Amino acid sequence: MFEFINNDEDRGQVGIGTLIVFIAMVLVAAIAAGVLINTAGFLQSQAEATGQESTDLVSERIDVTSTVGIVNSSDEGTLKEIRVGVAGAPGADQIDLSDTTIQAVGPEGQENLVFNATNSSGDELSTLSDPDARDVQQGAFAVQNSSGAFVGDSEAVLNDDDSFTIVINPETNPFGTGAGEAFGESQEATLDIVSPSSATTQVELRSPDLYSTDDEAVRL
Repeated sequence: MFEFINNDEDRGQVGIGTLIVFIAMVLVAAIAAGVLINTAGFLQSQAEATGQESTDLVSERIDVTSTVGIVNSSDEGTLKEIRVGVAGAPGADQIDLSDTTIQAVGPEGQENLVFNATNSSGDELSTLSDPDARDVQQGAFAVQNSSGAFVGDSEAVLNDDDSFTIVINPETNPFGTGAGEAFGESQEATLDIVSPSSATTQVELRSPDLYSTDDEAVRL
């Protein structure tokens, strides 16, 4: 009624087949686990990097403390300096102003301004006898420390203790065309100050309708 298998060779072949299937299942599971672990690690790294970038965009930002223009000629209604006081946002690490970009839009169009501590002859502004914003080159901005001295790239670093003034030449594009044609009365401009971490601070410059005295400081 019942048939018993007593062939030892047949029973051995069945056992080897089962063992092969078992090993294959273990290998597949190990490979799948490895893929999952690698994927999880990659996603974690990506999430951490994205989170850090988002944090930097909020915290590594440049705060604008003042916007001032220095009048060149009240009769002509023009400025000789645009001065933007800057400081690091609360909680920010050191911010290198020499790696900062200013995207400026003014009466004469648009221009990206980068840090440059030399005049058109290549002389360091800090070495000139009486430098001002009109020594700053086209497409550039310079930086002064709290004492009013122009600084080089290694010194232009915002931190908890130091604040600086960004100095812009109002005779260069996009503010003016030179030869006495400078940013002046009733004109407007926009500055997007982009820190090295790509955090952006926007500043609106609005010049008064009338200047009364040469060399006076006017709020922009």
